[in-house]
Amino acid sequence: MVELGNFSPEERAAQEERLRKVWKTPGGWRYWTSVNNSEIGLWYGVTAFVFMLFAGALGLLMRAQLATPNNNLISAELYNQAFTLHGTVMMFLFAVPIFEAVAIFLLPSMLGARELPFPRLSAFGFWSFLLGGIFVCGSIFFNAAPNAGWFMYPPLATDKEYAGIGADIWLLGLSFIEVASIAAAVEIIVGIMKCRAPGMRINMMPMFAWYLLIVAGMILFAFPPLIAGDILFEMERMFDWPFFDVSRGGDPLLWQHLFWIFGHPEVYIIFLPAIALMAMIVPTFSQRPIVGYSWIVLAAVGTGFLSFGLWVHHMFTTGLPQISLAFFSAASEAVAIPTGVQIFVFVATMLAGRVIFSVPMLFGAGGLAIFTIGGLTGVMVALAPFDWQAHDTYFIVAHLHYVLIGGMFFPIVAGIYYYFPFVTGKKLSDAWGKVAFWLMFVGFNIAFFPMHFSGLRGMPRRVFTYPEEFGWDLFNLVSTIGAFIFAAGVLTFVIDIFRPKPEPETRNLNPWNAGTLEWTNDPSEDWGMRSVPIITSRYPLWEQENLQADIEAGRYYLPDAKSGKRETLVTSVLDAEPIQCLRVGGVSYVPMISAMALGGVFIALTFHWWIPTIICAVITFIAIIWWLWTGTAQIPEAEEVDVGLGQKLPAYVSGPASVGWWAMFITMVGDGTAFASLIFGYFFYWTVHDDFTAGSAGPGAFWPMVALVLFVIAWLLTIAARALNEKGPAGCRIALVAGIIVTIAACLAGLAGPYLQGMDPTSNVYPATVWVIAIWTVVHGAVGVVMLAYCLARSFAGCMTAEHDQDIRNVTLYWHFMAFTAVVTFAVLGLFPMVST
Repeated sequence: MVELGNFSPEERAAQEERLRKVWKTPGGWRYWTSVNNSEIGLWYGVTAFVFMLFAGALGLLMRAQLATPNNNLISAELYNQAFTLHGTVMMFLFAVPIFEAVAIFLLPSMLGARELPFPRLSAFGFWSFLLGGIFVCGSIFFNAAPNAGWFMYPPLATDKEYAGIGADIWLLGLSFIEVASIAAAVEIIVGIMKCRAPGMRINMMPMFAWYLLIVAGMILFAFPPLIAGDILFEMERMFDWPFFDVSRGGDPLLWQHLFWIFGHPEVYIIFLPAIALMAMIVPTFSQRPIVGYSWIVLAAVGTGFLSFGLWVHHMFTTGLPQISLAFFSAASEAVAIPTGVQIFVFVATMLAGRVIFSVPMLFGAGGLAIFTIGGLTGVMVALAPFDWQAHDTYFIVAHLHYVLIGGMFFPIVAGIYYYFPFVTGKKLSDAWGKVAFWLMFVGFNIAFFPMHFSGLRGMPRRVFTYPEEFGWDLFNLVSTIGAFIFAAGVLTFVIDIFRPKPEPETRNLNPWNAGTLEWTNDPSEDWGMRSVPIITSRYPLWEQENLQADIEAGRYYLPDAKSGKRETLVTSVLDAEPIQCLRVGGVSYVPMISAMALGGVFIALTFHWWIPTIICAVITFIAIIWWLWTGTAQIPEAEEVDVGLGQKLPAYVSGPASVGWWAMFITMVGDGTAFASLIFGYFFYWTVHDDFTAGSAGPGAFWPMVALVLFVIAWLLTIAARALNEKGPAGCRIALVAGIIVTIAACLAGLAGPYLQGMDPTSNVYPATVWVIAIWTVVHGAVGVVMLAYCLARSFAGCMTAEHDQDIRNVTLYWHFMAFTAVVTFAVLGLFPMVST
């Protein structure tokens, strides 16, 4: 039994004053340099919600155009831009970012942590998201918005005359936004795995944390294929490399594969966090722990796993073999099983408890009802023969919105009503909430249920008008009326948020009598947790006596901030045993500068402004190096830190115990997924062509094998540098210099094969594919050179020693992935040249 700390009122007041000083958010314009995850999460969420309102306005404009036949309210071009941006913004700028925002905001308090491990990374992600979103959304005001649909299918989107610069804005703008999503995924995964309160074993985590861990893992495997597809797409548009040009061996179906490998898992990336919110709300208003904790975790894992076997669900009409259709149809049906388990768990929890009817429960139950209807129509379109009839009709539009709005938007509103007191200390109005719910619920069904019938009557998607004699006019008029009723409900909800509210008579940190840890946090303070508690229960506020009072009294870990630095506990992955007192980054301009400079790279590339691209790239590089040099792996002033309760923990760890090692590992998993997508493209072309090479010469075997061997040698030298660093700096520095030289030679050899063979990437898809894979690997080799040079500089500066070797350990981990990438790349390019038979 751990003996808790006990402080006098004067000591507690002094502790709190030091904590406020350390965690204080700057005032004035410097407020925007804050990197508190609570602040960043709030900015993220508000920005995503504003983007949602913008996309909703575009949706109303579309519905107004379709209200009557032969309408000319807006032009076909404006309709296509509005249609494309509506889908793009809802999917990329609202549905995923809103949950990343909620996660970044809630997780520190929910996990009992002072802070997540990389607050500056969260700030970088926010600024990337904001800048990319403004760039993409603002394009419509200059008649330059993308107009080929939110899925950007070629050859329409690769037609420069039709798509114009809008397609480049979509491709490069969203690639920039995806950087923010992956940054948030890294923060969420490492935070959940390594920053839980002591005692919060992995089987005691809140359901929300489980779901977000699964979703962040899915992002690492779903988003990179789209990034790979964006690279191929933009190389065709910018440099005429024919990846999707059939006349030169390309195939538009590759884009569909890469897009939907991302696109269908994204539906569950959106849905699972909404279910996570319900998993927090339902037990609270049933006043009992959730029934079947293990079952719902397994169901969530199963849903995430099965979602990656469904992408061809969207491609049943593309002429794929029947055996493929049968497999993916079965997988599409099977995903209903774990989804159903999760819904039945909620029903069982409500039946086992005493349900308190409230606005959050109203929105949650309404959303589940709507989602269930969308799930039933999903089972219908999972059957290939039915999909052949309903594909690309308004039946699919209805199905999509029933799944996404029921499965995501209604639970989000439920979560806002539930957590509004957590953010502001004030509750939203029950009366306003009920009016908003019924307007939304009724309006939604009036708007989208008739689309099933207009779709079955043959109305295709993406048409901006239609003749009167087709019999679609009544359905469209009803849908438009319903859309405006739904919008009135959203407006009521927004007014409820912003209307003046009276101050509560008494301060109540837990107005719903919830059982999870986040409700101990005081929203008026900047720190995540007054003191980091010891957890012995899944619902500690219900089952651990005096927990909230003990936390507020500072009786647990990190009750003070005597060091004058922001600190949080790092714990072990499975059992949450304390292993490190981590110093996290404070107020900084660097994330903002890095994001804006990187945004400048993507924006300048869109307009083919090469000099500004180079300038912004240099600024980005300098900012990131400065960020790493000053913000990570710093040698502490003392090896151990008193964290309270009579325990001292190291302030510096390296290898798998460190959060930096885990961040590198997770990032490289996502990077490896993007690389695997490029290799998938290579063999896709091989399988769809009788002669992939079209008679052209390959890079040969010699230079690829030389590059392969040199990259392996560079990898071995990096491992040697890590080992030699334990014995002293001299041998390590020699190995690092040798590694740099060998890597540069490997990069040159990697490009020598296609260059010396005169492979023209504009002539055919085979040389283009060889070049893009070789360039991918060489660019990663160049990053490896920078990393080795960085370690060398840190060694000479005395920042990397035998005891403080986090830099070289993380770089070695990168080189494990680098070596694998190089071996696969040059073995494929050199040994599978696809010589014509």
